[in-house]
Amino acid sequence: MTEIRGPVHIVGIGGMHMSAIALLLRERGEEVQGSDLEASDLTRNLQEMGVTVFPEHAAENLGEAQCVVATAAVGDDNPEVAEARRRGLPVLGRPEVVAGLMEGKRVVAVAGSHGKTTTSSLVAFILSRAGRQPMYLLGGESRDLGGNASWGGGDICVVEADEYQRAFHAYDPDVAVITNVDADHLDVYGTPEAYEEAFLTFARRLREGGRLLAGGGNAGSRRVAEAVAEETAVETYGLDADCTWQATDVALGETGASFIVKRLGESLGELTIALPGEYAVENTLAAAAVCLGEGTPFAAIRDAAACFQGAKRRFERVGEAGGVLVIDEYAHHPSEVRAVLGAARTRFPKRRLIGIHQPHTYSRIAYLWEAWLECWEGLDELVILETYAARETPLEGRSAADLARNIARPAASYAPDFAAAVEQAAALSRPGDVVMTIGAGSVTEVGPLLLEALS
Repeated sequence: MTEIRGPVHIVGIGGMHMSAIALLLRERGEEVQGSDLEASDLTRNLQEMGVTVFPEHAAENLGEAQCVVATAAVGDDNPEVAEARRRGLPVLGRPEVVAGLMEGKRVVAVAGSHGKTTTSSLVAFILSRAGRQPMYLLGGESRDLGGNASWGGGDICVVEADEYQRAFHAYDPDVAVITNVDADHLDVYGTPEAYEEAFLTFARRLREGGRLLAGGGNAGSRRVAEAVAEETAVETYGLDADCTWQATDVALGETGASFIVKRLGESLGELTIALPGEYAVENTLAAAAVCLGEGTPFAAIRDAAACFQGAKRRFERVGEAGGVLVIDEYAHHPSEVRAVLGAARTRFPKRRLIGIHQPHTYSRIAYLWEAWLECWEGLDELVILETYAARETPLEGRSAADLARNIARPAASYAPDFAAAVEQAAALSRPGDVVMTIGAGSVTEVGPLLLEALS
């Protein structure tokens, strides 16, 4: 690992992971600067900490930088990366930098296709409330912790272990969580088998004496756990009776959920949460199992879980206008959409539900095509917004418009832009309805626009 000493220049500093690295380096005392084409709350927060943020990419931005950290979204043709190469400066990627920042810490790494941001946020929140002062790096902004990263002062680190481009293979955790394994990022992995193999590699990176917590209700995470059971300590969690950690007496309601935590059949106590849905119960159980294993008293877990709000963009209330409630939700995989709509139906049993979904990348529409056609149960109306392309170019026959045409239930319409989505949703809405903006891209901007139109 290259030693990171400032000034450090970060290309794409406004991204969720890159901004976390910038914040940690700054809190560690390093001089940090960077560039990003889009200003955001994340970049403004960094600027308030004394970080210089350039609004464009240019070779002269490097200044006196001794090291460059580059987001995976840019290539060697980026002028700042090219200038760093010309000068002979180290150009580092996110995974190796994060691994370096965690050196000397006890590491809890939370991986999984879904639920890793909420689970890692809750683990960090519980440990913070318990006085452990954890270092943490999250893939979303925690409403409870006030951000996506903190240097902390303790000996433990909580990291969201992202599988994209195998980033989590740079980490050697003491505790690993695999919430679930459902085929995703096949633009990188190619096949579901290769994707699952990546989680197996991650599980095998556990340090000696470490433990793996695997979601017992998911076939993929079960297979990974079974494959490493002879070489490492494995614990499962979930609603099934054969799980090491089991949630029983689960009560799902309009205000959240409650359940009993059992370990090997022994009841440890009840947890009550304000988050909706069975998946929230499983994520909370995973966080409780991690923290109990780290010596956190059950009472501290109970108190933290009861007031936990979760990450931004996870079933987040945006506002209400004209009697219509708007919720923003980050779900961008059919399994996530199905789970969150089930939770919404539990939370709002007598209200009409309208969805505004923005597909995230053309490839994800294509390789999950059949699942996308069938994951909308619970919605009364659906608007499909033009695809958030991210790094991709369009794929024939697998566009947002194609998706809207092929969804049988509910009735789905296509919106080419935000204005059209707002117009369609406003026309569909009536007092008492709930509108959910759904997706990992820029669809989050639609909610405020819709509220303005409704008011």
